[in-house]
Amino acid sequence: MPEAPAQPAPQLWRTWLVEHALPLWSSTGYNSARHLYHERLTFEATPLPVPHLRLMVQARQIATFCQAQLDGVFNAADNAMRTLAEVQARYWQADGQPGWVFALGPDGRPSSTVRDLYAHAFILFAHAWAYRLSGDQALLKVVHKTVADVESIFHAPHGGFADAVPAPDAIRRQNPHMHLLEAYLALFEVTADQFYLDRAQPLVALALDHFISPHSGLLLEFFGPDWAPCKAYGQNPVEPGHLFEWAWLLDTYARLNPTDAQATRLHSVAGHLLQSGRQYGVTHQLVRDGIMDNGALAHTSTRIWPQTELLRLLACRQAEGANHATTTTATATATATATATATATATAAMAETGLLHTLSRTFLATFAPAHLHGGWIDRMGADGTPAVDHMPASSLYHIYGAARALLALPPPA
Repeated sequence: MPEAPAQPAPQLWRTWLVEHALPLWSSTGYNSARHLYHERLTFEATPLPVPHLRLMVQARQIATFCQAQLDGVFNAADNAMRTLAEVQARYWQADGQPGWVFALGPDGRPSSTVRDLYAHAFILFAHAWAYRLSGDQALLKVVHKTVADVESIFHAPHGGFADAVPAPDAIRRQNPHMHLLEAYLALFEVTADQFYLDRAQPLVALALDHFISPHSGLLLEFFGPDWAPCKAYGQNPVEPGHLFEWAWLLDTYARLNPTDAQATRLHSVAGHLLQSGRQYGVTHQLVRDGIMDNGALAHTSTRIWPQTELLRLLACRQAEGANHATTTTATATATATATATATATATAAMAETGLLHTLSRTFLATFAPAHLHGGWIDRMGADGTPAVDHMPASSLYHIYGAARALLALPPPA
């Protein structure tokens, strides 16, 4: 394991972001002639041509650079907003049908007219952050039309939505629903419009009622048409990174909707997802790619995004803990039982803080080494060596989500 640098982790991240990562992906990673972002770069930072320029990648980059400007971290949102206009012109109803096409080809025409729920979730997410930056009401008109298209195009029985139209198979997946929830929460947070919270609530219910296994409390990936798990208990795959992502989303939903009758349950479920992910999916301070729904470790390879999801969750929990430290201390002195509980909570919080700092430094040393100058290694094999030969732009969305949580942490006492 690489030695931990001496600087505080948040400062290391800020330096890496501001001086290396964001400049790289806003310049070399941006095709100024087409006003679109490149999908991937070589390790030498050369853009790689691809047959499909996916809507999802454009939306993620737009959202990230809007966030970075709003956060005062990096100013490249002008290109992001220009890209959003280009994306609307080229992807939205590009074949004359409702919704957004999945991808463009090198000629700028649709290379796939599939309607993909995951991609629609991210274009909604991008609009949320673009609206937060610009206040342009026209963006919300596009959002409302897109929401209507989602509910029409992807309508499916038994709750939730179809993954794609036309459907690639009969399997239903939690993943696009997770990102649709994320988009609705982002839209609600910026607009305070109940319209979006009303659409978030059924997605939360779907997770509680179907995605999370009653046998183990772990969140499954794949289901049949009626949301029954695809396989018998012990044979269903679970991604630890999604456990952390859902934990963050459930906590966020409860924060934005504090009067929800299930708020306490949501925090409890989120805590269980975090602890289960740490117990079964983290070894040698790295989040592994896969476990089974009985907790058995299935894939010891690693990807960059699960590391960032755990980092973000831990940073948010640490910030929340700092905000409530005074109240917790006062309450803990009330009784001996409360004191013991507070002591256990403090011990757990210290363990989380230690893991947070280890993960944040290991991330920069292992997945984003200095010789890549703001780039990253997206996948590592089980032996710890790179399992890819390029840098995907799509990782920046995950990385910046963790970074903004780390940079928001209060300075150490």
